[in-house]
Amino acid sequence: MTEVMQPGAEVVSEKKKKKNKEVVDLGSFQKMRDFKIEPSESVTKLDTAYWPLLLKNFDRLNVRTNHYTPLPFGHSPLKGPISDYVKSGFINVDKPSNPSSHEVVSWIKRILKVEKTGHSGTLDPKVTGCLIVCIDRATRLVKSQQNAGKEYVAVFSLHSAVENLDKVIQGLEKLRGALFQRPPLISAVKRQLRVRTVYDSKLLDFDQERNIGIFWVSCEAGSYIRTMCVHLGLMLGVGGQMIELRRVRSGIQGEQEGLVTMHDILDAQWVYENHKDESYLRRVIKPLEGLLISHKRIFIKDSAVNAVCYGAKVLIPGILRYEDGIELDQEIVIVTAKGEAVALAIALMTTSTIASCDHGVAAKLKRVIMERDTYPRKWGLGPKASKKKQLIQEGKLDKYGKPNENTPSEWLNSYVDYQVKKEAENGEEQNRKRTASTANADDPNNSIEIKSEKKKNRAMDTEAAEVAPGRNGV
Repeated sequence: MTEVMQPGAEVVSEKKKKKNKEVVDLGSFQKMRDFKIEPSESVTKLDTAYWPLLLKNFDRLNVRTNHYTPLPFGHSPLKGPISDYVKSGFINVDKPSNPSSHEVVSWIKRILKVEKTGHSGTLDPKVTGCLIVCIDRATRLVKSQQNAGKEYVAVFSLHSAVENLDKVIQGLEKLRGALFQRPPLISAVKRQLRVRTVYDSKLLDFDQERNIGIFWVSCEAGSYIRTMCVHLGLMLGVGGQMIELRRVRSGIQGEQEGLVTMHDILDAQWVYENHKDESYLRRVIKPLEGLLISHKRIFIKDSAVNAVCYGAKVLIPGILRYEDGIELDQEIVIVTAKGEAVALAIALMTTSTIASCDHGVAAKLKRVIMERDTYPRKWGLGPKASKKKQLIQEGKLDKYGKPNENTPSEWLNSYVDYQVKKEAENGEEQNRKRTASTANADDPNNSIEIKSEKKKNRAMDTEAAEVAPGRNGV
C-alpha cells in the first residue's frame, strides 16, 4: 500500500508506527509524483447566492465589462462605521396600540439622537404591526415605501347571524379588484370618494356563535380596511364593523423580517452608549439597501459614482453589470461594486438594448440616495478640461470659459459656442412676432390707427358724460 507523504513529514509504517520514523527529504518527495497544473475546461464559479442585500446573485448578472479600477472609498453596507450605519438604515418596528405613528417616529428620533426620521405609511392609533421607520439618509426612500402594497389581518364582527359560512367567503371574494371607498368619519385624509385596489383576500376563521371572523387581505396603499368591513356587512345584509387590525407586511418587509419592538430599540441604544457594544444596534437597524432588493439592478464603475450623485445620467460606458428583465420606464436601482445603493432611476433602455449598444443614456435619475463626494470626483480630468482650466488661470478665457481678446487661435478653431443655436431660435421667435403684428396691421379692423381713434372717442364720451350732470345742475 502506497502512502502520499508531505515534504518534511514523517513516514510511519503500519506495523511499527512508533519505532521506524524517517524524515522524507524534499528532493526525494518531489520524485515520488508529478506536480503540475492539469488543463481543464471547467471554470471556477463564484457562488453569490448567499451574498447579502444587493450583491445577491451578482455572478448571474449580464456583464457589460469587467475592466475598471476599484477605488479605496465607500464600504459595504453591513461593515461601515456605526455612525454611518445608523444614519443610513431603517427599522421594522412593531407599532404598539394607542400611540400614533407620528409619536412612535418622534420617540425613535429622540432615542437614537438622529436628525431626521420618517415612516412608510400612517397606522391609526389602535392599529398594530409593521411600521418601517427610515433614519436620516434612508428618509429619501420614504415616498417609494409609502406607495408600496400592504397586507393586513383584521378581526370583524357581524351584527346578525348569517345562514352559512359560504356567504361570508363569497362576500370577501366579491370585495376584490378596484373598489370605491370613502374614508371613515375619523381619518387623516379628506373624505372624498376614491378607488383602491384589493389584490387578494382570505377568510382565516369565523365563529358562527359570536358572528366574529378573521380575514387576511393584500391591498393597495391607502386602502381602508374599516370601510371594507362595513361593505362586507352591507353585502351580507346584516351590517358589520371592524374590531381589530394588524398590518403584517409593508412593501417587502413583513413580520418575519426582523420585526423589533420599541423596547429593543431602547435597549440597543443603551447597550451601545454604556458598553460600546454595536452588535445589538446592528441587529435592530438594517441598511437601507434592504428596502431595494426587489428592484432591478445596474452596477456602475467607482469612477462614475460621484457624477451620478451630482445628477448625471447613467451612461452605458459606466455600466459594469445589469440585470435581466429591465423594461422601459421601470424604476431600477443604481449600485456600486461594493453593494451600496447610489440612486433610484428610471430605465431608458431595456436589457437587450443595453447589451447591443456601445453608447447612450441607459437611465435617468429619480432620487439620489448616496451622499455627494463619498467617492472622489472623476470628471473634468481629461486633456480638454485641463487645458481649459489652464487658459482660465492665464486669463486667456473668462471665468466662465468663454473666449476673450487674449484667446489663442488654436482654441478658437476647436471652440463650439452652444449658445449660438439658442440666439438663432430667439431671433426666429422675434421674426414670428413681427410677422404676426404686421398681419394684424393689414387687417382694417385691427390697425393701430383705428384703435387709437376708438380710444380717443371713448375718452371724449366719458368726459361728456361727466360734464352733462353739472350743466343740468346750474
